[in-house]
Amino acid sequence: MEQMRRAARRSAGLLPFRLRDDRLEVMIAHMGGPIWASKDDGAWSIVKGEYEQGEEPLTAAQREFREETGAAPPSGELFELGEIRQASGKRITAWAIDGDFDAADVHSNTFTMEWPPRSGTLQRFPEIDRAEWCDLATARRKLVKGQVPFLDVLERRLRDAGSRSG
Repeated sequence: MEQMRRAARRSAGLLPFRLRDDRLEVMIAHMGGPIWASKDDGAWSIVKGEYEQGEEPLTAAQREFREETGAAPPSGELFELGEIRQASGKRITAWAIDGDFDAADVHSNTFTMEWPPRSGTLQRFPEIDRAEWCDLATARRKLVKGQVPFLDVLERRLRDAGSRSG
């Protein structure tokens, strides 16, 4: 039963992107909490969160962005990046959104977990502890491996759009 519940978990998220000096940058977020605190490579994510059956994934992605950054998503052009399945079985649907965002001013919601483990002490931690803009090579290194395909889709979509308009 637990395995069926885990397989059914779904998340939706937004991946802001921008062009700076003709270089594509994406905004990614470092996962909060003590487990991720001293990790960098492989410890970042797109801004995302779980949603319930019946909720529209895009609506959930926009809600999660507001909850995890403390601000509304950028208001630029939006397009779907598709769905990936992470090693845990969780399915993530993501959208890219063209627009700038002040990554330094992130104020995330929090979650509660027992820390240290088996201590009986519950502590609150931010879901994300920081966000930053980075080029695709850096994002590929920092993102959890299961989310890197979103970068490939974004890069391909922008390249295809550029070749059609030029």
